[in-house]
Amino acid sequence: MIAERVKRMAKQIPGEWLPFADVASDGLPLPRLLRLSLFKVTMGMTTALLIGTLNRVMIVELNVAASLVSLMLALPMLVAPFRAVTGYQSDTHRSAFGWKRVPFMWGGSLIQFFGLAFMPFALLNLSGQAQNPLPTWLVEAVVALSFLMVGAGLQTSQTAGLALATDQASEQTRPRVVALMYVMLLAGAVGGSLIYSVLLADFKPGRLIQVVQGTAVVVLLLNGFALWKQEGRNPERAAAMKLQKQEPFQQVWARFIRKPLAKRFLWTTFLGTLAFNMQDIVLEPYGGEILHLSVGATSALTAMLAGGGLVGFLLAGRLLARGIDPLRLAAYGALAGMPAFSAVIFSAPMDAGWLFRAGALGIGFGGGLFAVGTLFAAMRMEDGGLIGLALGAWGAVQSTGAGLAMFFGGALRDGVTQVVADGSYGAAFASPATGYSVVYHVELLLLFITLVAIGPLVRRRRAIDRLEPIY
Repeated sequence: MIAERVKRMAKQIPGEWLPFADVASDGLPLPRLLRLSLFKVTMGMTTALLIGTLNRVMIVELNVAASLVSLMLALPMLVAPFRAVTGYQSDTHRSAFGWKRVPFMWGGSLIQFFGLAFMPFALLNLSGQAQNPLPTWLVEAVVALSFLMVGAGLQTSQTAGLALATDQASEQTRPRVVALMYVMLLAGAVGGSLIYSVLLADFKPGRLIQVVQGTAVVVLLLNGFALWKQEGRNPERAAAMKLQKQEPFQQVWARFIRKPLAKRFLWTTFLGTLAFNMQDIVLEPYGGEILHLSVGATSALTAMLAGGGLVGFLLAGRLLARGIDPLRLAAYGALAGMPAFSAVIFSAPMDAGWLFRAGALGIGFGGGLFAVGTLFAAMRMEDGGLIGLALGAWGAVQSTGAGLAMFFGGALRDGVTQVVADGSYGAAFASPATGYSVVYHVELLLLFITLVAIGPLVRRRRAIDRLEPIY
């Protein structure tokens, strides 16, 4: 009886009230779009596995040196700059079937699968818990190769997948498609974190192998299902591509980067990403060490960040659909981040856990607006059908910024804490909170620089016709 009543009430909800009810178009109906967005879910799952679960497991349970763990987690960043090349290759790929994006999505998925498949055995050998230990140099090489393969596969499939979604979405629905992709990424990260926390609650080496390799299988299956029949065969394009001379990437990139203010846009994206992601590595330790929050309370910070990001994605999709300048939206995200980081800073002297949580929520919200705004601006940079190149350039800068931010956030906190620990700068600065506070102050400075950098981009956008290339 209750189920029937809920069902009747659900049918009475107006369609326009539902999130992304208007995201579909004739070229990309909703069921196919939702299926395509699964590649973002697998990205969220993999990111949660590497940065969240394996980060803790390697350091605590496997007793791997933290410096080595940081190095391994940073390895995927090495392939990030090649996303522009991958995007351009997917724009100009010569396939016997006329496909553009599908070969790169599938190839990236396979690379990611093999990286995850080898990873747990290499990690157990690295920790000395393997039954048949291998030479140290070989184990370290295999671990590094595993992380590098996961990063390369992830970057390749994501660039081609975003380009495919952009190809098939209409001009009117592209803003909402972008927001939906980010929501699915968030869903994959949160859902993956919860699943991994349950599966590895009672840690055993054998269970680690099952979880990581199970993730590899899930990634391969979901990505295969996501790209199935997404790109129809096009023999005409295949025949035309055989007669067309492909420009070298260097020439195309040189023409792309010469667009007015293109370099400023990429630097703005890099600085903003750096500003919003330096806190990733220190946020939970700050809550535990400085505010004395419990493990459960600090773990809930991930949900606060995700919740803020979700609100930012939804709002960004609606505002972009109404015609707001995407760079102005990105600037609003940077502005929203300033009071959020200030709240986190002041939560320590005020001993206010609620202020800390509000700051985390605001950081997620501002970061969501900034990410969607810059991504949609990158979509408008494409010229001559090279959407993969534009998205690859954005992805290369964004991924590199996020990776460097994680490294600099932890290094800056440790370095400052070590310098002030002896009290040479006064008793007030000898507090453990000083290292964390410096990180957040640096992020505030980076947000201010981001706003300075984005100003000319917004002014130029207002001065030119909306339908022309904006950069």
